[in-house]
Amino acid sequence: MYNQITANKRKSILLVGIFVVFIALLGWLLGEAGGYGYGGLIVAGGISLVMALFSYYGGDKVALITSGAKGPLKKEENPYIYRLVENLCITSGLPMPKIYIIPDPAPNAFATGRDPKHSSIALTTGLIESLENEELEGVIAHELSHIKNYDIRLMMIVIVLVGTVALLSDWFLRFRLFGGGRDNDNNQINKILIIIGIILAILSPLIAQLIKLAVSRKREFLADADGSLLTRYPEGLARALEKISNYKTPLKKANNAVAHLYISSPFGAKTKNSIHNLFSTHPPIEERIALLRKMA
Repeated sequence: MYNQITANKRKSILLVGIFVVFIALLGWLLGEAGGYGYGGLIVAGGISLVMALFSYYGGDKVALITSGAKGPLKKEENPYIYRLVENLCITSGLPMPKIYIIPDPAPNAFATGRDPKHSSIALTTGLIESLENEELEGVIAHELSHIKNYDIRLMMIVIVLVGTVALLSDWFLRFRLFGGGRDNDNNQINKILIIIGIILAILSPLIAQLIKLAVSRKREFLADADGSLLTRYPEGLARALEKISNYKTPLKKANNAVAHLYISSPFGAKTKNSIHNLFSTHPPIEERIALLRKMA
């Protein structure tokens, strides 16, 4: 389990590093090709900063409202769930998060918040009703691991980086479309940069999205391993994931904006193939279960 956690942390840092380098190169290339220097990059960076601040301080509330979560849960309303979360928090040394309930028969859960002191977890009614004690404990431990490892903050950073790429690409294409840039420059190198810039402006949002999804999938593997380390019982989470994957109906309020937060895709079971896996916010559940059972 420790090896799995270390490997996934290393891969996640590498992916985010690649993302940052990709944005820096894209910004420089588009600025050079369009003849605008660093102006466009500064504007895009400013907008992204505003987006980041909003996501940092209000992103969790947006996620909870979007999912239809009700709460926060009081201890007397559901002592069983409250004590499960409380006991795992004591074991892990985490402060108690706010608990929300999503009235939906589809079994699923997610964690949100900018840090352990400002965190929440949301569980669907279907998850609570369909899982045994050890299985539900495994899911909650998984979500607490997301909080402990600052996964939500990491994904917020990645989402802002994706937004920066989209802004840069849109800025460049609009200026080229409306006649901006150095069209009268006969420099051969500049012409090549313009062609490369147009290609990257078209493809970069897709590339950025794929990197975001890759980071999201790596963090799921890490939370599986770290959550199992917390409960000392990987089989509980493995059985929970089996039950979750067997439920084919999507969440009533499934939304692409927060899909990556859930323990499993909120859109239900889909055809499994390499293209689907590439564009999925989550790694294949079968692979996650296999890795969990190797840890046992």
